[in-house]
Amino acid sequence: MTLEHGFFDYLEQRDYSPDTKRGYLADLEHFAAWFQHKNGEILAPARLTPSDIKEYKNDLLTVKRCKASTINRHLSAIAAYARWAQESGLIHTDPTLYVKSVKQVASAPKWLDKSEQYALQRAIERDLQISKLRYSKRWITHRRDASIVLFLLNTGLRLNELVSMRLGDLELSERKGSLLVQNGKGEKQRNVPLNAEARKVLQEWLAVRPETKDDSVWVAVEAEQAGLSKRGVQRILERYAAEAGLEEFTAHICRHTFAKNLTNQNVGMEKVAALLGHANLNTTRMYIAPDVHDLERAVESLG
Repeated sequence: MTLEHGFFDYLEQRDYSPDTKRGYLADLEHFAAWFQHKNGEILAPARLTPSDIKEYKNDLLTVKRCKASTINRHLSAIAAYARWAQESGLIHTDPTLYVKSVKQVASAPKWLDKSEQYALQRAIERDLQISKLRYSKRWITHRRDASIVLFLLNTGLRLNELVSMRLGDLELSERKGSLLVQNGKGEKQRNVPLNAEARKVLQEWLAVRPETKDDSVWVAVEAEQAGLSKRGVQRILERYAAEAGLEEFTAHICRHTFAKNLTNQNVGMEKVAALLGHANLNTTRMYIAPDVHDLERAVESLG
């Protein structure tokens, strides 16, 4: 059995995703080629030194000019290789132990900008118009789907909080409304006020919601009338993403968009944190960190 096969078996025994396993092997192959070219010998655990790894890191950083995430991915593959070699008794000490990863500037969370929100709104309106004209029997499903998306954008709920909504958790009137989130993160309850748009889309769904023994707010329409699963909601978001031309669209992106829209309206950090159910303001700051467009507008303002 070759060392490569031994490392492959080591990865197979770990709880890594198939993509991670393939990536580790590809990155290690890249490092092995560099190692042979640099040192004139084939890579083997006993020949690997901390200096080799530091030099390889420097080569990726200054010569190849790779991104920090790419360099750290390569270092992770080498670290996994070294752990395997140490656990297999091929080396006594881990040569990667004191090689630091490259620090990365945290990227801003993804949210929908105004043009993307417009495209999504237009896709939803077109979907409702067409479904009512052509698919009258399925229109109720489309009404539910549209209400789910717009409700997420106007409440910032987590996906699990959305699918766990029960009719008894709602308080609705013409002028105000609220949702009692029963199973927030950390098993914390919180009251989420519903703005006019959230109340509107919710009432439009409840007006056509099928009668069922299940007290879930969001239920299936054309199949067994039970509560929707998280995967069911994800499929709804994926469909609208395709129709609106969005590269990515998830419940978490809705949540970030809700937070960003609030801060753009000068809503204070403490209020945004309370609405999102954050116990730590640092978590909220991550949600509203400036993105590339924010930074571009900032420097353009000097012109």
